[in-house]
Amino acid sequence: MPFNPAVREQRFVLDHVAQLADLAATERFADATPDLVDAVLEGAGAFAAGEWAPLARAGDTDGPKWTPDGVKMPAGYPEAYRAYVEGGWGTIGAPGDFGGQGLPFVLASAVLETLGAANMGFALAPTLTVGAIEALLHHGTPEQQAAYLPHLATGAWTGTMNLTEPQAGSDVGALRSRAEPAGDGKWKISGTKIFISFGDHDMADNIVHLVLARTPGAPEGTRGISLFLVPKYRLDADGKPGEFNDVRVVSIEHKMGLHASPTCVLSFGDNGDCIGELIGAENAGMRAMFTMMNNARLNVGLQGVQVAEAATQKAVDYARERIQSARAGSADKTPVAIIEHPDVRRMLMRMKAQTQAARALVYLASAQVDRAGLGDEAAKDRLEILTPLAKAHGTDLGNEVASLGIQVHGGMGYIEETGAAQFFRDARITPIYEGTNGIQAADLVGRKLGLSNGAAFATLIADMRAEAEESALRMLIDACDEVGRRLATADADDRLAASYPFLNMVSVAVCGWLMERQGRAAADGDDDFLRMKRAVCAFYVEQIVPEALGLHAAAAAPAAGLYQLPAALFAA
Repeated sequence: MPFNPAVREQRFVLDHVAQLADLAATERFADATPDLVDAVLEGAGAFAAGEWAPLARAGDTDGPKWTPDGVKMPAGYPEAYRAYVEGGWGTIGAPGDFGGQGLPFVLASAVLETLGAANMGFALAPTLTVGAIEALLHHGTPEQQAAYLPHLATGAWTGTMNLTEPQAGSDVGALRSRAEPAGDGKWKISGTKIFISFGDHDMADNIVHLVLARTPGAPEGTRGISLFLVPKYRLDADGKPGEFNDVRVVSIEHKMGLHASPTCVLSFGDNGDCIGELIGAENAGMRAMFTMMNNARLNVGLQGVQVAEAATQKAVDYARERIQSARAGSADKTPVAIIEHPDVRRMLMRMKAQTQAARALVYLASAQVDRAGLGDEAAKDRLEILTPLAKAHGTDLGNEVASLGIQVHGGMGYIEETGAAQFFRDARITPIYEGTNGIQAADLVGRKLGLSNGAAFATLIADMRAEAEESALRMLIDACDEVGRRLATADADDRLAASYPFLNMVSVAVCGWLMERQGRAAADGDDDFLRMKRAVCAFYVEQIVPEALGLHAAAAAPAAGLYQLPAALFAA
């Protein structure tokens, strides 16, 4: 099945959810004219369909290979990545001062969505690079920025994020990697990092690792962590990759999915010769890393959109072609395409509605990045609230839609050759990495509810109330408000026990708000896209929004119910 870029849908969401025209009206984003935006979306779609989508199957079945000289990507991947660099697709949202086009982050997100929907594993390479650019922009020295950002902006060099260690998992404060002064303002780095996406490959001239490590005498826990820039190859006097920097790939993981992305175990300084540069202040590494991580969390939410879009396209294509059984209740007993059967229609409508809802949520959050960059303080608060929703709900929906895609295919969906199973396997990591979705829910109730003395969440509730029309949506918004007020003063256990159902309630409320808005925007016009849009938005508000009201009981329940069963009895 050929990949079909969702250009019309992306443009609609950019216009009516991200409100791109308002951004283009500013001096900073004046180049984001309608003609340019159309050209970017259409060009990215053509590139992704022609260059990246054809490699998706080989990336899954062949995958990268570890060698003593480093990781080798499957055939065609280095060439396709060079085409990405030469086409300037990495420069869309990168700053103009360092060779980028300086266009809105939300437009760059739409381009990344297209690339990932065409080949999700491959798109992890530019996804992590975007985060490295953000960290250096906010925390790097002018010298570091000048040396590295022009190459990261084009994608000629790729970036990684190195947090996790074998003994630490999500507890970053337990890391053991070390940084010892080298006597010249540089640091000698040693330690092991795991789960490093695109930690090594043969597609770019250099790989820029951002590594968390402890300096001598640093405080325990996260307060004693510093961030270091550690290139695979040290730069020579001309700023070009030169000497190998003692960063070795110990192995690559054998994973359930995302086979096109080499997930590496990296060892730094086996020979005592790994040199890094401090980014930001000593012992302030978590602040710098969170700049990269928050960006990555939005882009992981975007991965949910990517996989949902691809799974939906494949399921719709199969359902229109697969002939099986007559329509129930029909006098004509001729077998019909399965898309004519009510339950298949239910699944396909749900897939389209959840995909479009996830896209609206992530694009709304991404647009706040642009507005915050323009100095909008309210947008900064709105971004803080939306980030855990976009990451957690976006990835949950990616998994739900990919699972439904298998179900639409029936038994053939469980057979690898059809390709439907790959989407589910690829999607399953997304609720786990860049902070599990449980961590996102804890962040929402632990930090974000109280942001600006509760005003950030209250303003979101007020904005939704001001637009919401359908009674179920208004009831859900009211329920979110009521639970949020209670959790703001609840003890830690009760807040955390309620956090996940509460996050889902709020996410569906936001999605319902945005889908209802899109339905109104599609009311005038009678082309195929607008008819589809009206139907899908109505389905979401009428059938999916009411489901979230059922989460109220779980969000209101105290933690005591979770501890009625002693730990030992879980094995009974």
